[in-house]
Amino acid sequence: MGNANIPLERIDPNRWQIPKRYNDAMNVPGIVYADDELIQQILSDNALTQVANVATLPGIVGYSLGMPDIHWGYGFPVGGVAATDAEHGVVSPGGIGFDINCGVRLLATDLVRDQIKGKADRLADALFNTLPSGVGGYGMRRLTEREMLEVMKRGSAWAVEEGYGVEEDLEVTEENGCLKGARPEAVSRKALERGVGQLGSLGSGNHFAEVQYVDHIYDQEAAEALGIGQLGQIVTTIHCGSRGFGHQIAEDYIKIAEAKQKAYGYHLADRQLACMPIHSKEGQDYLGAMACAANFAWANRQLLMHGVRDAFSSVFGRKARAKDMPMVYDVCHNIAKMEEYEIDGEKKRVCVHRKGATRAFPPGHPAMPEKYRAVGQPVLIPGDMGRYSFVLVGAQGSMEQSFGSCCHGAGRRQSRTAAKKSITGKDLLSQLEAKGVTVRVHSKNLLAEEAPTAYKDAQMVVNTVHNAGLARLVVRLKPIIVIKG
Repeated sequence: MGNANIPLERIDPNRWQIPKRYNDAMNVPGIVYADDELIQQILSDNALTQVANVATLPGIVGYSLGMPDIHWGYGFPVGGVAATDAEHGVVSPGGIGFDINCGVRLLATDLVRDQIKGKADRLADALFNTLPSGVGGYGMRRLTEREMLEVMKRGSAWAVEEGYGVEEDLEVTEENGCLKGARPEAVSRKALERGVGQLGSLGSGNHFAEVQYVDHIYDQEAAEALGIGQLGQIVTTIHCGSRGFGHQIAEDYIKIAEAKQKAYGYHLADRQLACMPIHSKEGQDYLGAMACAANFAWANRQLLMHGVRDAFSSVFGRKARAKDMPMVYDVCHNIAKMEEYEIDGEKKRVCVHRKGATRAFPPGHPAMPEKYRAVGQPVLIPGDMGRYSFVLVGAQGSMEQSFGSCCHGAGRRQSRTAAKKSITGKDLLSQLEAKGVTVRVHSKNLLAEEAPTAYKDAQMVVNTVHNAGLARLVVRLKPIIVIKG
């Protein structure tokens, strides 16, 4: 494995280009965001080959992009961004991934670190008992078929109407928690059966809920605008997606796409890139089913956030009403969106595939909630459970360089298997406890897969997007409590 034969040309301190001459089938060049140290880590897996492969997609425009947290994925690299022409281009289910609308939600609180001391164990237990987690696990609410239909069509709004949260939560959710164009009729019976029991659950793998404190403020004005401007302030992050429901939709449509490649006349560099013309029946069905999964994921995080507020309430009494634990923002990082950008001097409507990449719209963008219009879109970047996570805001450079996108996390540098060989779950728990991190985990065996050493240093990743002008650093968060599947 490796990218030894790929000719990388340096553009500037934070960007590298894979020229079209690398592969005659490339329709656009590749661009990868990385500093000197990160590019060495990126060269050690096959992700750059995938950036070049994505550049061969029919109708791709601009560049095939790799963010600094890039690593090997299914067809597309995780940390990959690609935009295809909305009229003549394609949509590739592998370019969105199996966990449709996996995303991150951040809540502020009016508590500070000293108020958690002595209560961390109680709060960890309350969160672990309130938030269902684990492989294949059931959620907080089993849905009837009618309710499932409403969730697919309406997302977060359904959850708020059912008492899980408040109207204000919708204003600070990407797309207001509902992607338009949902087509429940395009969702398989098997996907529905997997979804009805899982709403309001974290799942497993790298999904988590974390209680953190504000450890460093880079931009006081932006931090205050987001309601997280106090050092030591307690916040909570939720990271999860559409569970088995979204996974099944991805599986269904990857099979459909693979079966149709010859009929479409496509000869792709990698069968995992299987794609469908956006305006074909299959393409429209996939986008409609993907919207159903995205809406399920937003409703899922809405229920989990309600659970977090309840857990805080049980430990701190009044300090968990919605107004005491306001939601800062919710971003998704596995999705395809129809958006407009200037490409080669003209406005173009494109289908932006973000796979392990976060939207990062700048100040003044009309998609921003009024209260964030002056600072830009909050960009939530979880790191690993032993070090730190970050909040940034989108910057103008994202519109000019990266289809309004930036990184989504630290990015793996070790496979799950390699991580498990390097440390046991028991040793990792001891290490985290020594750092003052209280952990509750469903499976100690799976914990080692998420060891901090398995990930790139999130600080290096966010520094790169900050220096490249895609997003601006606002605050750094350190973990106190980690809840995992």
